Amino acid sequence: MKVTFLVLSLILFASCQNPTQEQALENLDKKSAREVTLTTITKGDTVYHLTKQNIWVNGVQIAQKTDTIKTKLTENTWSSDENMLKLNQIPIYVTVQ
Repeated sequence: MKVTFLVLSLILFASCQNPTQEQALENLDKKSAREVTLTTITKGDTVYHLTKQNIWVNGVQIAQKTDTIKTKLTENTWSSDENMLKLNQIPIYVTVQ
């Protein structure tokens, strides 16, 4: 019984492993793509969140645009001051649709 449970556990563990093959950036076809760069720049008590996009079609850059969002380094919220997050240190989440 214990041996059967051990074998089933190992099979379940092995089947849960998700071997994803990541393709190196150097190997991607860059002739037709949208390149997005996220940058955070801090100047004094101001944080600039920059999003730069380049669109390439058949090796030709057809569009480029940069958007900037300006925030204060620290925002006044109802949370306690000891947990105050600086906006140049928060994580960046990217959603691709």
